[in-house]
Amino acid sequence: MAIKNNNIQKKNTANIHLTGLELGKKPPQAIDLEEAVLGAVMVEKDTIINVQELLKPESFYKEAHQKIYRAIQELSASHEPIDIYTVSELLKKKDELDEIGGPYYLSQLTLKVGSAAHVEYHAKVIVQKYIQRELIRLSSEIQRDAFDDKDVDELLDEAQQGIFDLAEGNIRTETKHISDVVANAIKDIETAQNRADGLSGIASGFSNLDSITLGWQPSDLVVVAARPSMGKTAFVLSMARNMAVDHKIPVAFFSLEMSSMQLVKRLLVSETGISSEKIRGGKKLDPHEWTQLEKKISGLVESPLYIDDTPALSIYEFRAKARRLMLSHHIQAIVIDYLQLMTGPPNTMREQEISAISRSLKAIAKELNVPIIALSQLNRAVETRGGNKRPQLSDIRESGAIEQDADLVLFIHRPEYYGMTEDESGNSLHGIAELIIAKHRNGATADVRLRWISEQAKFTDDTAITQDQGNDAVIHQSKMNQIPHNKNFDIPSQEKAPF
Repeated sequence: MAIKNNNIQKKNTANIHLTGLELGKKPPQAIDLEEAVLGAVMVEKDTIINVQELLKPESFYKEAHQKIYRAIQELSASHEPIDIYTVSELLKKKDELDEIGGPYYLSQLTLKVGSAAHVEYHAKVIVQKYIQRELIRLSSEIQRDAFDDKDVDELLDEAQQGIFDLAEGNIRTETKHISDVVANAIKDIETAQNRADGLSGIASGFSNLDSITLGWQPSDLVVVAARPSMGKTAFVLSMARNMAVDHKIPVAFFSLEMSSMQLVKRLLVSETGISSEKIRGGKKLDPHEWTQLEKKISGLVESPLYIDDTPALSIYEFRAKARRLMLSHHIQAIVIDYLQLMTGPPNTMREQEISAISRSLKAIAKELNVPIIALSQLNRAVETRGGNKRPQLSDIRESGAIEQDADLVLFIHRPEYYGMTEDESGNSLHGIAELIIAKHRNGATADVRLRWISEQAKFTDDTAITQDQGNDAVIHQSKMNQIPHNKNFDIPSQEKAPF
């Protein structure tokens, strides 16, 4: 494997040299700083601690320097002392000592050390030059492939993946002292205390759900899963509408399954109460319905809701689009419908692809510091299960990584869909939906009742039950929080969406 990596690195370096010659320029490099850093590491005892998080062998321009630093890494990993003698001996064992210039060259490196005080700054400059060289290499490969009439979609995916991998491999976060983190935590607590709604995150618009989650928290990955026709799109669309229209929170909605026109027509049905047949154009609207339509859509038109209906969206495209939306519209929440329709790294098994997409979504949520709510399909195990057919975490389709990466996992359950019309107490389950919080990394799990209005294809709070019974949720004990149980209730339901 080491030989293969070395060959790849030689090829990449050769490509950069060729591109530089074509442009009449030398590739970006900082040979003097490379020599100073390597010399400092071999002279000063703890210098390697300051640079090994920043540098890797390929960060160095000279092949000899790459081999020297690789030997230094091996010594550090085995907790051996690092100096001119140990590095020389290891290179000799690997038959690379003569290739780098012998013991004399190593001794010359140690003579070029003025002070190790600025070694970290020097290492950052070396990394910058490496990134510049990699960008040159990537652009030359993109140019070559474009001239070869390669498939445009494949070309774009590979280009985005190359830039994405380069950025991911060189992002470093600074270690923070706990006092700084505590100070920021206190500020967050003070802000939450001053909010009238008592939430610390973004309100979903469903009060019973928000009482459990305290709103969607920044950097959280929330997975909403259900079987087909359970109302997944209707639920997140209702939620996006609540956030954007009622609370004026900028929301980005990525729809990989439905077109933007179909989503907007659903919203119009929900907003106006006009039948879906008329909104979709099958029947004519009455004059008073036109008036109703014009009157009630103003809030929707003025809301900060942004829809992207790019089909088969790759994770690299998604990240670029999300970043642009953050810069241009300051979005505070992202919805994806749905996760399994996204594409990940090419030439991978489906389970590995979904795992990569899941990990990337969590990383993007942390990077942008916004909650990402992603829909997911469930496998057929729910259909074959006896009893009440409640979904389980193991039912998430195609990858266990989704369950692992998600901060919250919610299931939409509809007993009425399976022919269950009454609960054990004889209460009607018509129009009742149950939202099962099966995983909650930072809080309690719970079962929350919602009302499903099939004619308008939307979810609302189950206000009638809430007024009679208080907060309509069954809260289960969390590993992190001890929360008392509220009153129990039976399984809810919903009907199939009209479109």
